[in-house]
Amino acid sequence: MNNIQNRLENVLASIRKAEFSSGRQTGSVKLLAVSKFHPSESVLQAVSCGQLLFGENRVQEAMSKFQSVKENCSFVKLHLIGQLQRNKVKQAISIADCIQSVDRIELLQEIEKQAEKQEKVVKVLFEFHTAEESKSGYTDIDSLFRSLEYVQSSKYIVPAGFMTMAPFSNNDVLVSESFKKLVSVQHKAQSRFPEFNLDELSMGMSNDYTLAIAEGTTMVRIGAAIFGERV
Repeated sequence: MNNIQNRLENVLASIRKAEFSSGRQTGSVKLLAVSKFHPSESVLQAVSCGQLLFGENRVQEAMSKFQSVKENCSFVKLHLIGQLQRNKVKQAISIADCIQSVDRIELLQEIEKQAEKQEKVVKVLFEFHTAEESKSGYTDIDSLFRSLEYVQSSKYIVPAGFMTMAPFSNNDVLVSESFKKLVSVQHKAQSRFPEFNLDELSMGMSNDYTLAIAEGTTMVRIGAAIFGERV
């Protein structure tokens, strides 16, 4: 537990330092602790240290891990951040509080269908492609806007903002440009759809979150720096 507690404290201190350096308000950036490949015991240790927001990539792992976590700690929030297939949506909705990786209108349609069956309102972020070809996400503003238009008539989907993955690069300018691109997308969407609250920006990981904070992220996704490398 001490290792997780110490790592959490170090990461949070680094986030607060980056907020200050960027002229951001203290506490304006949330920490999403990415617990993939780590057991529920590690998650519960992090919860005991005050961390309540977690992220998982795979639905099956999230189901096996967070059903027991939420039984013990109902206040814990889980975000799914990995690419989501339509045949996994039913399970995803049953366990997740937010789906960050919405990247196509067909996925939204399945989310609406399954959420209606479960009578559960689902928060979503729209993933926008800002990096190399291997990354998923919307690739153009028009397809993103068509998805937002679909959500206008949805009863069970709450659009909350946007997510991206920057290129894995030592070039800070290139990485920052990726984040700037998402901020631009957010501004265009807020102007076009003023009825939605699209304030959430999930961008920045272990290797680039200080740059993301400087560019306006509201949530950073950090795993190994908290839980350690998978053994």
